[in-house]
Amino acid sequence: MDRRAKIKDIALRAGVSPATVSRALSDSGLVAEPTLSRIREAAQSLDYRPNVRARNLRTQKSMAVLLVVRDVSNPFYLEIFKGVEATAREAGYSVLMGNTENHPDRELEYFDMLRDGHADGMVLMNGRLPSSHARDAEQLARLPIVVALEIIEGCPLPHVQIDNAASAYGAVKHLLSLGHRRIAHICGPVPEVMSVLRREGYRKAMAEAGLAVPEGYEPIGDYTIPSGAELCRQLFSRPDKPTALFVANDEMAFGAINELRKLGLDVPGDVSVVGFDDLFLSECFYPPLTTVSQPRADIGKQAMKQLLRVMNGDDSVEALVEMPTTLKIRGSTGPAKTSDN
Repeated sequence: MDRRAKIKDIALRAGVSPATVSRALSDSGLVAEPTLSRIREAAQSLDYRPNVRARNLRTQKSMAVLLVVRDVSNPFYLEIFKGVEATAREAGYSVLMGNTENHPDRELEYFDMLRDGHADGMVLMNGRLPSSHARDAEQLARLPIVVALEIIEGCPLPHVQIDNAASAYGAVKHLLSLGHRRIAHICGPVPEVMSVLRREGYRKAMAEAGLAVPEGYEPIGDYTIPSGAELCRQLFSRPDKPTALFVANDEMAFGAINELRKLGLDVPGDVSVVGFDDLFLSECFYPPLTTVSQPRADIGKQAMKQLLRVMNGDDSVEALVEMPTTLKIRGSTGPAKTSDN
């Protein structure tokens, strides 16, 4: 027979009541230190594992949350997943990852899973809502969902995000400080809000420097490596070739740098390149990529903390939590050639 440790065993070891143990293990916030630490130590020493099926029947909860992303193969999401999972596990939840691939039917399926009780909450990262939910703001506000990094305008759900415009502005200012004047921007999928904001940051920096953006200097990509390569090829077929690229994400920046090599151009000797995201490959790419670094693990943790508060009925959840970014200056950027100024 399975003689697993029970709540009463922990209570006896910690010298408290079973009710206090139950409150402590459910992260109710009602058990103060040092009692909380004593209970957790007792649970760990007894190798306590909750009876999930019994708990689910008792609480009518699935004890699972959904992390819904555009493309599960994109390495950008890995650190966010780790952050979400670390916080979820501490609270007794497992994390299911949903892969929409921007398909409306799949997006609706994950919302139906939430509505039908197969998950207790959702961290949403695909940047949009199913049309059937987007039309009903009042119904949407009642759903336990936190939007992470992506921005959904007019949406009443809590958001955890960065300042995309300011981050892009800082990246372009770095290129300007190196003497670059012909700076092109490989955009993300406009008109999505995140892509538009990064483009706005680029335009603001260029305008402040008194520089016009030539027509065609803002080609629109889709965040993939082939997209970055193709748009780079287009830009460098022009007579007014740029000396620097600000690229809306690292994957497109990788594609652009590879294409520049094929064209016989040196990075950063001939062309400087700045990305956005700071993927784990960016530092070991050649040359190491200068990029806007997002604290992805911390973003995942913060999104899950907010979701736990939503699921616990906390009315004081912030509408917006803004996380900081850092420009990581590496080997893909350098001074513009004197003749290019």
